[in-house]
Amino acid sequence: MRRKLQRKFRLRGFTLKVDALEEAAAFLDRFPDAEDDALDLLLDELDKEPLKSSILDRDAVRRVVSLLVEAEEAVDAASPAATSARSALRVVDSFVVPRFHYDPIKKVFYEHTGRLSFHGEAGDKAALYRDRYQVLLQRLARDKYFSRPAFETVMTEFDSCEMTSIQSLIGCTGRRWIMGVISQLEERQFYLEDLTGAVPIDLSNAISLKPLPCYLHVNTCGFPPLEDREASLSLLMGLDFFGGGVIPTEETLRLSSLENKAVNDMFVILSDVWLDNPEAVEKLGVVLDGYESVEVVPSLFVLMGNFCSQPCNLAFNSFEELRLQFGKLGEMIAARTRLKEHSRFLFIPGPDDTGPSKALPRCALPKYLIEELQKHIPNAIFVSNPCR
Repeated sequence: MRRKLQRKFRLRGFTLKVDALEEAAAFLDRFPDAEDDALDLLLDELDKEPLKSSILDRDAVRRVVSLLVEAEEAVDAASPAATSARSALRVVDSFVVPRFHYDPIKKVFYEHTGRLSFHGEAGDKAALYRDRYQVLLQRLARDKYFSRPAFETVMTEFDSCEMTSIQSLIGCTGRRWIMGVISQLEERQFYLEDLTGAVPIDLSNAISLKPLPCYLHVNTCGFPPLEDREASLSLLMGLDFFGGGVIPTEETLRLSSLENKAVNDMFVILSDVWLDNPEAVEKLGVVLDGYESVEVVPSLFVLMGNFCSQPCNLAFNSFEELRLQFGKLGEMIAARTRLKEHSRFLFIPGPDDTGPSKALPRCALPKYLIEELQKHIPNAIFVSNPCR
């Protein structure tokens, strides 16, 4: 059973610690006649969690297990119709999106494992452009027109576009291709620079650059070529830059199959849901009633702020009332049985909602405001603005 658990979790891009494995096994022991359905349900719920890492510990698994209260409800919720609509949904909070760096020596991407600070240091701006340059350079180096041919006779000097570093220009003659960044290191003087050096350029007629001790003439200037999505994914080995962890080929095929089958599926996006405005709440009820009666209910409702008609700043003193209004919204959703069972509700704060500041990204809505709503809709999702 434990080998099966580990294999299933790996297929979804998760790695289980020992204590997390024990927690998952204990959950499956509750359903001796429906272990596969219970396991699929557990994985689906984990997919929807804003996890900080694809390596799961006991707390991450226990948090999801606590939402699956009764065995009968767990088995019912794992039916193919519900699973197909919900298992492909994963929401990633901005504050847990991983950062990746490119290793030019090993030619692979690796995840930054150190602690990230809210406030940048002096060298962070330079590191930002350096990392961006490395990402573009590695893509350009894979392009067939900018890579060294396997046999020198395949391309002539004029056909080959192999990239040359600025440092390698000294003493060279003939045509060279350079990838660099145009910057202004001195007042009224532009430079072309890469990671090895910089040369001054004359942009008065945009056709010549004049480094010392040699002269170069620019024939062509352009941007790195585009790359097909399939080509990028094949080289990234399933790595998801959006924060979804490592997605194996089997999972990619499963998601593609779900996408092709979900021809009637839909997302409903609503903004400026003013809970303190009776007319807005009434119209929201009309919208929910309309989707409650359709044949296939939406799989996701995205409710975006502002959730109050007044800015929730230091002068705002109605937080208790806003908390109760969220609770009434939860009652309104819970009264629509089909929506509660088959739809997910995603809440994203607006620019004037409660939060530490108005700077982006904004934190998710504070727990104090949403506790009453979660009593009625325990699987509601609250994330940052923006989110993925």
